[in-house]
Amino acid sequence: MLDPLCPTRQLLDRIGTKWTSMVVKVLAEAAPGELRFAELRRRIPGISQKMLSVTLQSLVRDGLVARRVEPTVPPAVHYRLTGLGLSLEGPLAALRVWAETHMPEIDRSNRLADESPPA
Repeated sequence: MLDPLCPTRQLLDRIGTKWTSMVVKVLAEAAPGELRFAELRRRIPGISQKMLSVTLQSLVRDGLVARRVEPTVPPAVHYRLTGLGLSLEGPLAALRVWAETHMPEIDRSNRLADESPPA
């Protein structure tokens, strides 16, 4: 994992953001259907238009998300997870379960560290 060419490190560099995991989760909930950009943005609280756009571009480039454009005015753009993207949802779901289970413990540890005098 310490080697820059390590597949794990390369993957974490690509999918290690909160926005990526949220986009994958929302698209997985819609699978096998598609969602338009505006609907994705509505379902992901706090994400800016720019950050959603950058995240989707990255996911499309990596082959995790498929993008379909309808030739209307303005163009209607639809997104869905590919098979590869769907296979990522399981590991991300496991990470969410781990976080929900252990974040209180991590928060408690942080509070104790903040209350302790510096060594």
